[in-house]
Amino acid sequence: MNPQPVQPLRIQNRLIGSGQPALIVAELSGNHLGSLERARSIIDAAADAGADAVKLQTYTADTLTIPCDKPWFRAGTEGSIWDGMTEYELYRSAETPFEWMAPLFEHAASRGLICFSSPFDPTAVALLQSLDAPAYKIASYEITDIPLIRLCARTGRPVILATGIARPSDIRLAVDAIRAEGNDQIILLKCTSAYPTPYSAVNLRMMPGLGAEYDCLFGLSDHTPGWTVPVMAATLGACMIEKHLTLRRADGGPDGSFSLEPEEFASLVQEVRHAEAALGNAEYRLTPAQEHERAVGARSLFITADIPAGTPLTQDNIRSIRPGQGLPPVRYEEILGKKATRDLSYGEPLREGDFA
Repeated sequence: MNPQPVQPLRIQNRLIGSGQPALIVAELSGNHLGSLERARSIIDAAADAGADAVKLQTYTADTLTIPCDKPWFRAGTEGSIWDGMTEYELYRSAETPFEWMAPLFEHAASRGLICFSSPFDPTAVALLQSLDAPAYKIASYEITDIPLIRLCARTGRPVILATGIARPSDIRLAVDAIRAEGNDQIILLKCTSAYPTPYSAVNLRMMPGLGAEYDCLFGLSDHTPGWTVPVMAATLGACMIEKHLTLRRADGGPDGSFSLEPEEFASLVQEVRHAEAALGNAEYRLTPAQEHERAVGARSLFITADIPAGTPLTQDNIRSIRPGQGLPPVRYEEILGKKATRDLSYGEPLREGDFA
């Protein structure tokens, strides 16, 4: 399995894939709690934490579902964070008004962040096109909505697919639909649709397999506590890492309980970057610092007693010791019995030409 085997793509001015640092995305979701100013503050927190991008969600409750209380319209299972809510109530509480999209895109740009969104119906796609959105994220539960996926693909911008509820056949159908529109700019995000996600349900080893199976770039959309899983994803070659951000979990909201606070998000960014730096490359070679340590610390052959010219080299007058300035110890047995070609003094490194 070869991580990231496909060509890189660009989201706005950022190259994705091809050994580039992962694009770290702060998911705003419904953590704005109905306040445009709070939404702006979360964008500020994302920028201050070192995120590369912020992602919005472009929908209304009416574009997602209908106001109905029948059993199949219940939002959460018993005991879940959304227990007791209908789908409509949940989405109404979390929706980001369409009229906020332009000011949020503008604010993100003013903070140097890439801004994109998840559309949920054609009106959302049209709005995002009018804002020159640089990418389109298909939410996990929309991966079966092939008409929506085709519409996003036709924009010519990268399409990011979350795979949380997807069967392999769903992923294949979605990927093929995008490519059928002449768009090969696809990122598959490993995602577990559990909020929050227990570590035992992440199955992170599956992530590179998605890239290999569908010949796509791959990344992670994460709902676990903390930042352990995003750091692990970086070591497995994730080209994108998405995580929810809120100002304070105690403020509540539909996604607040599994979101990171600003200081935690900053730690995520820092630890992912540390992991990427530590990965380096696969070529085995010494760094300049290691070459220096080899010279000052490795063992080599030294003169340990004065040796007049013409005198044999023996176990009593040459030894393998530190540092590494003389000939390598592998030459020791070969050199024993040879005669000094010049006067050699105690503490000198033994070099080529000192014996014959």
